Amino acid sequence: MIAYTSISKNFGEVQALQTVSFTVGEGEVFGLLGPNGAGKTTLVKIATLLTTPTEGTCLIHGLDTQRKKSAIQKLIGVVPQTNNLDRELTASENLKIYGMLHKVTGLKSKIEEALRSVELWDRRDSTVMSFSGGMQRRLLLARALLPNPQVLFLDEPSIGLDPQIRREMWDIIRKIRIDGRTVLITTHYIEEAEALCDRVGILTKGKLVALDSPEALKVQAGSFVVDSIAADGKLRQHLCHTQEEAEGVARARTMSAVVRPSTLEDIFVQLTDRGNE
Repeated sequence: MIAYTSISKNFGEVQALQTVSFTVGEGEVFGLLGPNGAGKTTLVKIATLLTTPTEGTCLIHGLDTQRKKSAIQKLIGVVPQTNNLDRELTASENLKIYGMLHKVTGLKSKIEEALRSVELWDRRDSTVMSFSGGMQRRLLLARALLPNPQVLFLDEPSIGLDPQIRREMWDIIRKIRIDGRTVLITTHYIEEAEALCDRVGILTKGKLVALDSPEALKVQAGSFVVDSIAADGKLRQHLCHTQEEAEGVARARTMSAVVRPSTLEDIFVQLTDRGNE
């Protein structure tokens, strides 16, 4: 459904992406993880027609994003990282304007359907300025769903939300998945990727350094972690493939050590050059 092939992107002398290639299958929920500046949002912007790659191609449903823009616009929905709702308009008015711009047919019923899907129908006549941050993120999602897109791009969909509201957003995304849409999510929340994604890609410094399911990545890198505190007070971590190996490492430590199962966050830290061993 989405295919990035040898994508590179330069901004002047800065190389934001370096020959990145991966595919996202139809109906898959795919997560892009990486530190700030890793290239996650740039990949989304390439697929959503907001920028063009310096090299390489991006295909959506077999259509080249550089050559079939009008056709691709009908296939995709986007929840941007930046809130660009009109705060002085109501929820319904925001969706109506968006629907008119995108020539959505049966607009009235689709506005109701979209608002109900994110549990905002009861607030349809309230202005956006009266909404909490979580409600505004949900309205952005409703707007993206309005044209009934086959492919949905969510750029940091739960950014700035408290844990409880974030989990409510996850429930809504799970409902979208049940509908069979293809979803690409960028996120800084590692637990979000573990909770929602079939596979994840980890980016660092514009390069794709890992690609697999969260569970497979943990098995590949190490299913167990040894945590210990060094004399300088810094946390030291060592990934191990077996519990026996981890216990052996722990016994060799001169400081106290704890053995525990690894998490996707442990793998992320190691692969993005923030590990310490």
